[in-house]
Amino acid sequence: MTVLVASDLDRTLIYSNAALGLGMPDAVAPRLLCVEVHEHKPLSYMTERAAGLLTKLAQDTVFVPTTTRTRKQYQRISLPGLPPKYAICANGGQLLVDGISDRDWREQVASRLAAECAPLAEIRAHLGRTADPAWLRKERVAEELFAYLVVERSLLPEDWVKELAVWAEARGWTVSLQGRKIYAVPKPLTKSAAVREVARRTGARLTLAAGDSLLDADLLLAADRAWRPGHGELAEAGWRAPHVVALPQMGVAAGEEIVRLLRQEARRFRRERQGISSVVIPPLA
Repeated sequence: MTVLVASDLDRTLIYSNAALGLGMPDAVAPRLLCVEVHEHKPLSYMTERAAGLLTKLAQDTVFVPTTTRTRKQYQRISLPGLPPKYAICANGGQLLVDGISDRDWREQVASRLAAECAPLAEIRAHLGRTADPAWLRKERVAEELFAYLVVERSLLPEDWVKELAVWAEARGWTVSLQGRKIYAVPKPLTKSAAVREVARRTGARLTLAAGDSLLDADLLLAADRAWRPGHGELAEAGWRAPHVVALPQMGVAAGEEIVRLLRQEARRFRRERQGISSVVIPPLA
């Protein structure tokens, strides 16, 4: 009766100062727990209530942090509770088992990328030719799998990302704008593929998921049931699916509600399965 819970991290479970969305009066704002420190400064948070719920959720399910972050960026995060046995980084390109990258999975990913999409070098060359130094702040490569740009959003031409997306589509890549970052990611590099591998290894009978960006869409579609917050690319695009619940909450309050609903659904499934297994079926006469 294993339940697998795969959740995006940034702007789904954890939130930077800029993404907290604390629109309520200061006196009633939730208490926050810092879960990430970078260069000696607090960087990401969740509510204390969400932290308590996540600790209980991870005790009762196979909880799998599922992120576009690199392994190094993921390892800065200190989630409440025991360290997860499985974690997915680099948008599915890295499967960590007890904190160590799984070699078999890396080889499978490399094989698919070589066969199904244009090489990273071609994408980087195009980004270098077309990105304007007036708004480009940084160009980065993640795990030698995909590229992303850090930009000044106020100076970024509205049509540039759309034109990049069309160009990348023809080469088997997808483009996602998240905050100040523009991601160019190979289409075969998906969170859902890595989650299916974890489900196979664990024998999961139910998969629950949560995410906020276009890079999470395949993850949500692959789950049995999923949730998205009221902010992010998916919300802005009005993206929906029959089994995906679009929450009204935004910011860190959405993160708390997501954890609550994930735990509620996992507990409901377990109760139902236990009820089925407790039924005594009389032998045939």
